[in-house]
Amino acid sequence: MNKKLLAVITSTAIVLSVSSTSTAFADNNRGEKRISSMLSGLVSNGTITQSQADAIIKAAEAMKVASKSIRDANRSALDSVITSTLGISLETVVSRLKAGETLSTIAGEKKSALITALAAEINKQIDAALAAGKITANQATAQKAKSVDRVTNMVNNVKGFGKKANRPGVLPKPTNASPTSFKTA
Repeated sequence: MNKKLLAVITSTAIVLSVSSTSTAFADNNRGEKRISSMLSGLVSNGTITQSQADAIIKAAEAMKVASKSIRDANRSALDSVITSTLGISLETVVSRLKAGETLSTIAGEKKSALITALAAEINKQIDAALAAGKITANQATAQKAKSVDRVTNMVNNVKGFGKKANRPGVLPKPTNASPTSFKTA
């Protein structure tokens, strides 16, 4: 494989990784359209073949599906930790969050146990990302070092969800996202 083609495929894969993350949040296809347009230009220039462009698009679509599956599983695991630690249903948690309460208020005397359980789950998810080769050992160590602080901040400060979605410049909340999830990376 020539170096020019390898460089194009590598840079395209990086762009696809970044754009699949942003399109998942924005819940639109702008990133995919940009990639298709870029690949079309590379095909027109003779840098890559149409079959190579099709393979890149197919790989990106598969990566997007796999990423969504992992995100959904991680959200579900966090929801499960919250409901089992607090001993209440997810519907109750959601309705109280919508009413403007924080997880800290909802947890009451179980706040410390909730923080410990959520941090353990986040660290488990970080370990899974490390084992899957998604992050390096240094990244895993750095993320784990922040997990208790991040969970504590989320439990103490996150009130409700979706309240900013109607303001200009704010990305809309994905429609299938868990109301109790938060980013681990």
